[in-house]
Amino acid sequence: MQTLAIVGASLAGLSAARAARTLGFEGKLVIIGDEAERPYDRPPLSKDFLLGRITAEDLVLETSDEDLQAEWLLGSRAENLDSATKTITLGDGRSVEADGIVLATGASARNLPGLSGYANVYTLRTLADSRALAAELRPGRRLVVIGAGFIGAEVASTAKGLGLEVTVIEAQPTPLSGPLGEEMGAVVSRLHEHNGVELICGTGIDSFDSEAGLVTGVTLASGRFVPADAVVVGIGAAPNVAWLEGSGVEIADSAPGGILCDARGRTNVPGIVAVGDCAAWLDERSDRHHRVEHWTGAQERPALAVAGLLDPDAAARPVNLPYFWSDQYGVKIQFAGNAREADRVQFEIGVPEDHSFLAVYYRGEDPVAVIGANQPRLFTKWRRQLNAAHTAPLAAPALS
Repeated sequence: MQTLAIVGASLAGLSAARAARTLGFEGKLVIIGDEAERPYDRPPLSKDFLLGRITAEDLVLETSDEDLQAEWLLGSRAENLDSATKTITLGDGRSVEADGIVLATGASARNLPGLSGYANVYTLRTLADSRALAAELRPGRRLVVIGAGFIGAEVASTAKGLGLEVTVIEAQPTPLSGPLGEEMGAVVSRLHEHNGVELICGTGIDSFDSEAGLVTGVTLASGRFVPADAVVVGIGAAPNVAWLEGSGVEIADSAPGGILCDARGRTNVPGIVAVGDCAAWLDERSDRHHRVEHWTGAQERPALAVAGLLDPDAAARPVNLPYFWSDQYGVKIQFAGNAREADRVQFEIGVPEDHSFLAVYYRGEDPVAVIGANQPRLFTKWRRQLNAAHTAPLAAPALS
């Protein structure tokens, strides 16, 4: 392979580039990114960066002495892929032809119909988003957060700490029931009320009031009016795959969305792999595709995909269980595994009321996931055990 092109200059793309050089690739390496910035860390955007505790320089992912000997094409979005010739066309007219391609285009924050164009309505996905929102977070102001997922919850926590009056609106009866399950979603969401943030669940939004280009409040489906000086929309993200239409790369036409890949990140087109938030990898144990939209997935999985891209005969390696963390109201929440596979949850230590506990999800007698709140040492032990069981070779089918 002479030229490797990586489309996406965030953590997943940088991890792929590092993996290529570590594995001995000495050819031309091209990294394409739609933002002008070099790769930066996104989790702090809703926490320490938004609080002003760290600067943009602290978010830089490359080390000071790191040189990948790459050609960086930043500030222009990839708009077309000819998979037959492996040619990528950028929005500024430039094109890149490669022998191998890593698709790491990530995802974009979803917005609500009717809210685009208002100066005080924000999503939070990029450094620019966080900078703009930070200017709104002043003591005494009223912030409405639409969506009680992890981004919405972290923004609410940050804003409350800065002295704002915060209301969180969630359409589902129980926040975080998807990633954490009903029981633990309810446990974690109680942090809002405990810290003086109003959480309104199980209702949609009927309309928005505005004046002079600013949203002044929202009317809920229940009829209640909630005033606002600023609004944050945190209702998830959509994979950035529209540019691949007509390319021949197979895209999921239903949930989970994204680029369909096998268990090693390979797409249906030889020589093209996908990693990060845009990629739906096959889980061979459940025989289902999943998009893992978390930091560790973007750090770990690119090495597996690039290894197979550079050497198709390389031995396959299993991936670790999904892992993510969230910092809310001074509580560090950590989760590993698949909550949807569990039929019960058992507390191993602590109680929810103390905001310090560890609980294990079971399917029958088998642990399938673990969640910890301010229990990093015990959580790490359980996560290690779960990963060891998950990455063990699948049992061969019995011969009849």
